[in-house]
Amino acid sequence: TPAAVMEVGTEEFLYYENVTDDALLYQNVTMGCPISDVQGAHIFLPITYSIIFVSGVLGNFFVIVVVGNRGARLVDTFVVNLALADLVFVLTLPLWATAAGQGGHWSFGPAADLLCRLSSYVIAVNRFSNIFFLTCMGVDRYLAVVKMMDSRYLRSSRCVRATCAAVWSASLLLGIPYLVYRRVERAEGKALCVEDAGSNFFLGLTLLMVLLTFILPIVIIVLCYSTIILHLNSHCAAAANPRSGARRRHSIKMVLSIITAFVVTWLPYNVFKVITTSSQLSGAEEECGRGPLAPHRACLAFFNSCINPAIYFFLDRHFRRRAEVVWRA
Repeated sequence: TPAAVMEVGTEEFLYYENVTDDALLYQNVTMGCPISDVQGAHIFLPITYSIIFVSGVLGNFFVIVVVGNRGARLVDTFVVNLALADLVFVLTLPLWATAAGQGGHWSFGPAADLLCRLSSYVIAVNRFSNIFFLTCMGVDRYLAVVKMMDSRYLRSSRCVRATCAAVWSASLLLGIPYLVYRRVERAEGKALCVEDAGSNFFLGLTLLMVLLTFILPIVIIVLCYSTIILHLNSHCAAAANPRSGARRRHSIKMVLSIITAFVVTWLPYNVFKVITTSSQLSGAEEECGRGPLAPHRACLAFFNSCINPAIYFFLDRHFRRRAEVVWRA
């Protein structure tokens, strides 16, 4: 999560951007950007992270309590795991809010390096598990609508639980490089939690992760829902159970909203991640203005962790009914 530290030289500004790999890209570049581009980050970042932290903890905990009861739908298993991933992530935000309020200074004593690595690792695991669970939800909707009679085993409770375990295992494994290549370094008298942007191996791995954990899952999701829409349009008139068809459409609408929210919030980060990483690999100079916008991209991406509970409440009648029962209890 970002913070900006700027020192005025004779003709230029030395711009340090401190980021988590799943929040922002750390850069140590000399840029002639006006100081106004990054002014105020030490104020709006802690406030924004605090808002995300409070709403994310309350919202995702409530989702886990409401949806985690007995009698849940199969898709609710993925919903609970999504909420759990987001809940664990937002618990790291007080660290980043504190650092941002101090101009990026990672002042957490002897445990600073460990906290830097662990919090960066949690953010990586959160992003990977989110997109993988969303992909599973898309495939689940495809099996439920298009392959209804042929997918009873694949949509069994045992298979869904095994899938969730596989997603967590893959996410924890893929996040290891972000645990290894993060550390606390001192720059201009400040301790910064940064990634090793000088490692070509890590930079190449970063591009590969964007492909495997963003582009490829989005392609799979688009294919699933395109097939679902075509199937529903061609079988709408012949539907034997209109009520069942309406329930499927409602479930699809909710899942599509969750996926759309993820893509909208994480797309700017991933686009600029590819641009900046490719620039570093090629040795090209950074364009002025690319770095100062990074805090805004991080905030947008982080907001994804508190959006889903609102989507469930406004779009899922089943969730609202169960929430009322829990609230009264």
